[in-house]
Amino acid sequence: MTTATDLVARAHELRRLHTDPSILVLVNVWDVASARTVAAVPGCRAIATASWAIAAAHGLPDGEAIGRDRMLELVGEIAGAVALPVTADLEGGYGASPADVGETIARAIAAGAVGCNLEDGVQDGRQLRDAQEAAERVAAVRERADREGVPVVVNARTDVYLRGADDPEAAILRGQAYARAGADCIFVPGVRDAPTIAALVQGIDAPVSVLSGPGAPSVSELQELGVARVSFGPGPMGAALAALARTAQDLLEGGVPADELGYRPPAA
Repeated sequence: MTTATDLVARAHELRRLHTDPSILVLVNVWDVASARTVAAVPGCRAIATASWAIAAAHGLPDGEAIGRDRMLELVGEIAGAVALPVTADLEGGYGASPADVGETIARAIAAGAVGCNLEDGVQDGRQLRDAQEAAERVAAVRERADREGVPVVVNARTDVYLRGADDPEAAILRGQAYARAGADCIFVPGVRDAPTIAALVQGIDAPVSVLSGPGAPSVSELQELGVARVSFGPGPMGAALAALARTAQDLLEGGVPADELGYRPPAA
């Protein structure tokens, strides 16, 4: 059973990992089996969920379609299955007001999460929230987490690049505002080129997180650029499903079962 003391210790460890000399690599998971599998790999220091992958695993689109109750139930299952710090992708916070978002983080803590992603994109369109409004939502998360007594690591995401803009200045200004509001790390997904990443790291007065994938710098290159944290979103699920498709094709064509068919996820 995870105690309040355990949660505080895990939160402090997750916070420390964001300032460690080694970049924090988070291989995103979507259920208990994937979480236990990733957690058992040597070098894994924390677990991160991916909202897109969790939604897809349940036949739903990303964008809060899964709802707060179900998402937090699944986050709780994942957090209860591993002994590492868990940071949860909470999308836009599942609520219209900062108070709603504060309630979401309180329930996420109760589920066992000690970190969260909070994005500034509006769920039903391509536009971004007003920067001040988004900062107020970050501040509500910070205040409520502190009130709960768990120093949750807030990874405030700006969707400037995901919404089609190539505007490092806008991303930097939003990142600075979110850091002032209490964010511990600023997440800028959608950036692929090294000079822009370097500019973001230089301009934002907080640890910077990026989303990696095909065409992005390697993890070692990102560390050299000063990035504090890298995650992969739905990529790991895509890799797992691609491997499943290849295996299914092999078997359906009469192939010999591969050694991987004997693999079992680590038990509790």
